Amino acid sequence: MNVYKSEKDIIQNLKDAGCSETQIQEIMKLYKEGKIDKINFIMEKHRNNVLNDVHKCEKQIDCIDYFIYQMKRGDTNEK
Repeated sequence: MNVYKSEKDIIQNLKDAGCSETQIQEIMKLYKEGKIDKINFIMEKHRNNVLNDVHKCEKQIDCIDYFIYQMKRGDTNEK
């Protein structure tokens, strides 16, 4: 059962999810062909890529926090 009202809604959701135009075109082609398993594979791969980006950003935030902490402690080599 399809919960989307239109293809426009699907496309907007894919854009909001950060899919590229190429991905969107491929997914819409597969959607029209009824190849939901292939769509799910593409979206799982995209999800993993987005999650990897999140983890990278979390690590950067940790580094920033550590830097700020060290600066507040005054533990710098140059005084």
